[in-house]
Amino acid sequence: MGRIVLGKEVEIGKEVIIEGPPLEALLFQGGRVGSLITLTDAAGKDFRGRVLTLSGERATLLIFDAFPSPTEPSVEIILLQALPEKERMEWIIQKTTELGVSVIVPFKSQKSITLEEREAKQKKAHRWQEIAVKAVQQSRRARVPFIEAYRSFLEALEFYQGDGLRLILWEKEGRCLKETLKPSKKICVMVGPEGGFTEGEVASARERGFIPVKLGQRILRTETAAITLVGILQYELGDLG
Repeated sequence: MGRIVLGKEVEIGKEVIIEGPPLEALLFQGGRVGSLITLTDAAGKDFRGRVLTLSGERATLLIFDAFPSPTEPSVEIILLQALPEKERMEWIIQKTTELGVSVIVPFKSQKSITLEEREAKQKKAHRWQEIAVKAVQQSRRARVPFIEAYRSFLEALEFYQGDGLRLILWEKEGRCLKETLKPSKKICVMVGPEGGFTEGEVASARERGFIPVKLGQRILRTETAAITLVGILQYELGDLG
């Protein structure tokens, strides 16, 4: 539901009518009359369109431009993010969405703040999906990443069950990221809070196939680490550069 995919090919300058799942995706992206959106046709090509009409059953779009290449990266990145304090989660969602992340899973680690503690100061978790939608609109992506429900550390580890590379950032004894990367269509990455992960948490991650890696010798804030890591993965394995 995060991507508008049509069952037919489209042409620039033509109008298209969308119903059913594509309409649901349009509404999920916050589409309204006058909105500019990115959509994908049956041939897999991405186009820009403007919403001309919108009702509960259908919408009419005017196709006015085409992208020379796909707007979505070839690699799917799932970000497991320990919940940070203050405005940092919102910042992480916005910037990693712009960089092309597919799913974001907030979780509680031993050294992170809880959602209850964070929400007691100012309730913002209900806006997380909206922030992702706005970041998609700004960056002209075709797909809105899903912001999953807040989880425990172990629940976050079990979130992704498919094949693919699993990485956990660990500043103490992590491997060199560049030497660890290998071609993969799906990557699940886990970023810890200020203070990092405990040795017990890293051991649990290892048992589930996660490889500890680090981003050089400097200690980065959690939001810097998350954004940097996603950017590096998109550069090395995705569509940046």
